[in-house]
Amino acid sequence: MPRVLPDPPDPFYYLANFERALGWLDARCADLFDAAGQRLVQGFGTLPRASRALFVRMLMRKGPQFRASKLDYAEIGCPRAAAAPLIEAGWLDGAPVLEFDALAALVTRAELQALAARLMADADFETANHAAGFDPLRALNLRTATRAALLNALDATAPSARGWDAWFPASPDTVVDFTAAPLCERLRLMFFGNLRQDWSEFVLADLGVYRYEPVPLDGASRAFQQRADIDAYLALRDCREAFDLAPEDQRADALAAALDTLDALAAHTRANAWLHARHDRVRHAVGQAAERLGDAVLAMRAYRECGHPESRYRRVRVLEQLGRRDDACALAQAIAAAPANEEEAQRAARTLGRLTRKRAQAQPAQTAQPTPTHRQIELTLPAAHTHLRVEEAARRALASADAPVFYVENTLITGLFGLLCWPALFAPLPGAFFHPFQRGPADLHAADFVTRRGALFDACLAELETGRYRATIEQRFADKYGTQSPFVAWAALDEALLTLALDCLPAAHLRLWFERLLREPAANRSGLPDLVRFWPRERRYELIEVKGPGDRLQDNQRRWLAYCAAHDMPVTVLQARWETHETHETAGTTEAAETTETGTATP
Repeated sequence: MPRVLPDPPDPFYYLANFERALGWLDARCADLFDAAGQRLVQGFGTLPRASRALFVRMLMRKGPQFRASKLDYAEIGCPRAAAAPLIEAGWLDGAPVLEFDALAALVTRAELQALAARLMADADFETANHAAGFDPLRALNLRTATRAALLNALDATAPSARGWDAWFPASPDTVVDFTAAPLCERLRLMFFGNLRQDWSEFVLADLGVYRYEPVPLDGASRAFQQRADIDAYLALRDCREAFDLAPEDQRADALAAALDTLDALAAHTRANAWLHARHDRVRHAVGQAAERLGDAVLAMRAYRECGHPESRYRRVRVLEQLGRRDDACALAQAIAAAPANEEEAQRAARTLGRLTRKRAQAQPAQTAQPTPTHRQIELTLPAAHTHLRVEEAARRALASADAPVFYVENTLITGLFGLLCWPALFAPLPGAFFHPFQRGPADLHAADFVTRRGALFDACLAELETGRYRATIEQRFADKYGTQSPFVAWAALDEALLTLALDCLPAAHLRLWFERLLREPAANRSGLPDLVRFWPRERRYELIEVKGPGDRLQDNQRRWLAYCAAHDMPVTVLQARWETHETHETAGTTEAAETTETGTATP
């Protein structure tokens, strides 16, 4: 039987998607439009279809300048004819003035050669360059010069900005400037609530590349509640870019200016929780940049008014840099007494040990007890496997027919959690979902993320007590497979692994892991051990963190290991080393001979 191919897609699919987005924005966010936005939304549909299609084609390409010859689309036809209504509407400039940098992005090497030859033949240009005392073009062999060499020489000698016709008088081509780009960026921000996503989300969703959980969205489900929120977001974006891109010798001034901008925005952003969290992230980044510059005073100014989870501890370090040892110690003690999270507690305890020289005296009472330990073993890996990652080499060395081993770092436990707690994670709460293309709730990093969903999470975890959890997870795996989630990495899960995990991981241990994830859902998604080994006949398991030569445990890994050890979960740190000539001569032929238990180690 001949294969039946699907009908060709609508050649204007991209236009339909953009118009769908405009309609969505008009229905939900009309009060947020400025005059330019209102004019676009209301007037776009009155243009000829070819013009609207050209508008979206340019919107989805890197610009904003385009050569007409490069806007050749069969469904649009003549690009100049399609561009005319856009020029009349003011969304396209049909004769932009081009600086040399903008021109350079549009032309070929051959065109650069022709431009250089014409400039050298121009009497006025020749006179001007001789008067300036240099003529870098004359030093080039135009026939063999590379594109980079041509660009450098032309950049040093090219005349002032001018239109395409003045740069290339004999060219039949023309250049247009998509002047609506900033306006469209604003609309994109209004739709997605961020500038990471773009209009291609529609296409990827339509093609089934990405699937998103459908969450009910009412009129209040939008990222911005007032026009000033959009302005504040863009100001934060510009602020971050300004100091990130500032030359090294201007970086300190750029950081100080950024803090002035952030101070001015602070009062407004406090009224919007997720926008203020973004404000704090930018402010924390200023503090980190100031520390790298060695400007402790500027760093302290940044951290002092910052609500970022790491800023309070950074103030301790900056106080040390300023020589205020007593103040640093007092703040570290305050953090240790009431830490915001486990990471802050861990850092404060370590700092107190250094500041007071007597760790036991400085540690708070709850950490004075001996830290739970985990098993530690050594494993010699075959030299033939040095082309593999150490985790994969260890997995192969440990696996057997009766005890399969899987690489699951940060995917298995979090995946099971995500599947069981799906209804809580995708609950349509205010401020959580803004548009149909969200991978997860926007307030995942918020301090009240779990408390707002407390009853929903309790209901999900209650299934671990009744035994219903297994059927729920298996059914949700089938129903939701491939749907985007901040906790489920579908590529790392399959039915075989899921079955083994549900067979061998006790419900009590699942609850303990899930409870720790709920303490800090965003932070505790990482740091979990690399491997899991199952013994299906015995319905038991072991978590294994693999460390290669010279590799050390990270803080988040230490916290997970300590937690598992404290609750008597089977967890092991495997220190791997590669087989050498000497070890090959002395090692036994069995895995038991290659694996040596070295006792316990404090995480």
